[in-house]
Amino acid sequence: MGGYGVMANEESLDYSVHEAWNEATNVYLLVILVSFGLLMYARKNKRKIMRIFALPPTVGTTPEPNFYDSLQKVRLRQQLEMYSYSRKYDQAQLAQPDSVQLSME
Repeated sequence: MGGYGVMANEESLDYSVHEAWNEATNVYLLVILVSFGLLMYARKNKRKIMRIFALPPTVGTTPEPNFYDSLQKVRLRQQLEMYSYSRKYDQAQLAQPDSVQLSME
């Protein structure tokens, strides 16, 4: 037989190239299988994935509306407190007008 480089004689066969090729093939096969699995998962759970990527912009814009909503709630609470104070004052005025009118007469 003629000289074929690595396979020139059987005693000095170098299998490192073949082992490297096998390892590389296994890695490529594994990458392809994982990619295929991720693709199937992405098709099945498309809404979850889109929600994950859609959250950061909404999170960035929500503190201001939440802040203003809380301000509106505080303002509403203050208005309700003032209304209850005015109702108490009006009821106190309605309960005491006789004594006030008697003292004024």
